[in-house]
Amino acid sequence: MKSALFASLVASAAAFSPSSTGRVSTKVFSDAAVEEAAAAPVYKASTALPFLEYPANLAGYAGDVGFDPFRFSDFVPVDFLREAELKHGRMCMLAVVGFAAVDMGLRVYPVPEAYEGLTSVTAHDALVKNGAMGQLLLWFSLAEIISTIAVTQMLNGSGRQAGDFGLDPLGFLKGATPEQEAEMQLKELTNGRLAMMAFSGMVTQAVLTQGPFPYL
Repeated sequence: MKSALFASLVASAAAFSPSSTGRVSTKVFSDAAVEEAAAAPVYKASTALPFLEYPANLAGYAGDVGFDPFRFSDFVPVDFLREAELKHGRMCMLAVVGFAAVDMGLRVYPVPEAYEGLTSVTAHDALVKNGAMGQLLLWFSLAEIISTIAVTQMLNGSGRQAGDFGLDPLGFLKGATPEQEAEMQLKELTNGRLAMMAFSGMVTQAVLTQGPFPYL
């Protein structure tokens, strides 16, 4: 009788003791919650477009201000996008100078009779008519084929930087530190972006006014 009473008291006391299994379960749940919170993406606003999320794939590239409103960097290699941006920027820097120079009177003499009195706007149709544009298309197509080989190798991990053709005839990067090289890359990119906008504006204004530079 006494032993039965003692056993019932022990069982009653055990019912109020904390469960070790419950502690382990609580700890596992707590660790999982911490890991889940750490893995959750943190929202970061774009510098250029604060109302949009920052495109994470742009990180580490020169000139990065988080500008990619159509999120091309989510599905196109950023090296390919940077190659295209640099190419168009370089073309427009040359185009701005050439377009303005022609309308300011610069000519390569002797000027063929068919090109007399042409402006930058009217020159296009005249060059097409005389076949010069066909030659330009041929040589630029050849240059595109050669550059495509370099881009393909870059995308396959050759180590080449986007836009790098080893062209530095004036030696701006000779002996430059990594910081100075990054600064020069940023300057080229910034001026290229400005030139793309400027050339679009120049051509539009030149067509609308049909006047000489500065197309007012």
